[in-house]
Amino acid sequence: MAPLLDKRLILVTGKGGVGKSSVAAALGLLAARRGKRTIVCEVAQQERISSAFRREGVGHSETELRERLFAISLDPELTMKEYLRRQVRPALLHELLLDSRLFQYLAAATPGLRELLAMGKVWELAQLERRTAGAAPYDLVIVDAPASGHSVGMLQTPSTFREVARVGPIRRQADKIDAFVRDPEQTGVVAVALPEEMPVSETLELEATLRDELGVAVDVVVANGLYPERFSTAEAERIEQANGSHPVAAVRAALGAAAAEHHRARGQRAQLRRLRRGARAPVVTLPYLFEPELRLDSFERLAAELGRKL
Repeated sequence: MAPLLDKRLILVTGKGGVGKSSVAAALGLLAARRGKRTIVCEVAQQERISSAFRREGVGHSETELRERLFAISLDPELTMKEYLRRQVRPALLHELLLDSRLFQYLAAATPGLRELLAMGKVWELAQLERRTAGAAPYDLVIVDAPASGHSVGMLQTPSTFREVARVGPIRRQADKIDAFVRDPEQTGVVAVALPEEMPVSETLELEATLRDELGVAVDVVVANGLYPERFSTAEAERIEQANGSHPVAAVRAALGAAAAEHHRARGQRAQLRRLRRGARAPVVTLPYLFEPELRLDSFERLAAELGRKL
């Protein structure tokens, strides 16, 4: 299996709220630092990553954020229009289709069509010979994918359409996308988890589902938001003893906060051990950043941390 950053496509997924966007941004910065022309692709018009670089976001356009690092936020409607422009001739006909209420109804009612088109756009971005006129190729495409269950469905969509569409352009494209996604030399998966009970359980389930149902292996698990271990067991016991007896209220509050952080860090280490025992993929950690909002310098710190561990 090729090293993670030597692949052409990386899908970053995990339970909602675990920091997928932060990990995707950090991976993008790391790849760009290592000389790869990289694009971070956000789905569902999230704009979390691009907004850290430029306040207004980038929209459905391949926009350079800094040297060798680009971003795009996929718009489902524009993705469909791009697909029709490539598949339907003459141009007037695809405009008529887009304006047709019947076509819009069928597109909305077809399960998985939007996911297939999103995967098609991601696949196109990852090709050395782009189908978009005048577009330069990328060395690496990083997808800030939906939460675990939706990501599995997104990855399953090409194979589903392969079975439904026996012939025609949709079948041919589904074949190509499905083969690309399942090729471990081309496509990698990063599963992000918090070192907490529910995210760890969902990550282990995600890894098993991808392996058993799609034949896709997770390349690396990132345990995000790990608290530092500031105190030894003996020190923590002394803090606990002093917490209830100190005469100054402000000191008691500080001791209580220190004790609570120590207990959380210990609980996280226990879940981290469970994650490492259960996961087949290697597990790396990222620290909890004590900041109200993650900004560009935060992503830079996470990128440097990943660079030491990948």
